[in-house]
Amino acid sequence: MIEKLPYSKTDDYTTEQADARRTVVSKHTSVEFQHTNQYSFDPKILAGNIENFSGVVQVPMGFAGPLLVNGEAAKGEFYIPMATTEGTLLASYNRGMKMCRLAGGITTTVIDDRMNRSPVFVFKDARYAREFGKWVTANFEKIKEKAEETTSRGKLLDIGQYPMSKMRWLRFNFSTGDAAGQNMVTKATRNACNWILEQEPEGLENFSLAANFDTDKKHSALNSLKTRGKRVVAEIILPKALMEDVLHVSPQKLYYLRQMSSTGAMMSGSINNGAHSANGITAMFIATGQDVANVAESSAAFYFGEILENGDYYFSITIPSLIVATYGGGTGLPTQRECLEVMDCYGAGRVNKLAEIIAAVVLCGELSLGAAVVADEWVSSHEEYGRNRP
Repeated sequence: MIEKLPYSKTDDYTTEQADARRTVVSKHTSVEFQHTNQYSFDPKILAGNIENFSGVVQVPMGFAGPLLVNGEAAKGEFYIPMATTEGTLLASYNRGMKMCRLAGGITTTVIDDRMNRSPVFVFKDARYAREFGKWVTANFEKIKEKAEETTSRGKLLDIGQYPMSKMRWLRFNFSTGDAAGQNMVTKATRNACNWILEQEPEGLENFSLAANFDTDKKHSALNSLKTRGKRVVAEIILPKALMEDVLHVSPQKLYYLRQMSSTGAMMSGSINNGAHSANGITAMFIATGQDVANVAESSAAFYFGEILENGDYYFSITIPSLIVATYGGGTGLPTQRECLEVMDCYGAGRVNKLAEIIAAVVLCGELSLGAAVVADEWVSSHEEYGRNRP
């Protein structure tokens, strides 16, 4: 029987504790650690980020760009840190950034911002549930007061109500400042619900703080329609001659691919009618200390394109649930903070800037890969840069 991993209740975030855990693992697996044991920071900073700290896993990071963004929060040119082990990825995004830079840059707009938690209240029958919904509407200001007692940054925007049978889900929607805010809104919603329960709603039989309606760490049609995190749009007009010169495709051929791709996505039930938004988002999430599991929600996207009267190509992406932070979580860890600082996206007041930059990056990746498919350069590029190498 293998032994338990060492743990200290008083001082577990030390080099010695990490060494002790690796020693136990080595003893029982015969693996001698030569790389995961090397890191450049004091383990004491990791409290709240990880348990049983034992070392680091190094992911290669490269810069793409410069990326030209004409946003409301992100203005100018940026080098983009991307952490990945997938060859060809940075080269492809870099090509898309070059094309968009030559075209005058990408316009970005954050059009909605909210983080949610969705408790469910169960009643004796549907009529009690309906009357409870009316009571919630009438008492919104008091519920808001109770929710905001637990946070200095979170603000309750509204409460969506979704009835089914004798149940009523309440979708508490918050603004969360520069934090992603999942833990923030959970605590705030719990406080508000405790007050609601103290009022002893008539006919109430059961209650749960979460029942899968907020779809945390997974995407849903509700998120696409109602927003979770940032809803951000990136758009650009690409001159026909420039597309043919840089991407080796015409607007007509890229538009035709977009039509086929949208049809394929609809047939397969996909949450995305594009190609690979998760690639760029994941690479930036790892580099900047985001909660990488949020890629499950953040990678959903809607792409739209049209050929303009002069033959140029309008291309846009809407990301309905981009969950990012520039404060808290893993953003303050040393290497992650450096990557955020490269884009001037670390700290308070910069979360919309980061959201706009990520959306612009995703657009570049979609443009480059789509053009590679149309021009039959997709396989050859992987042969040269990626995993297809002999």
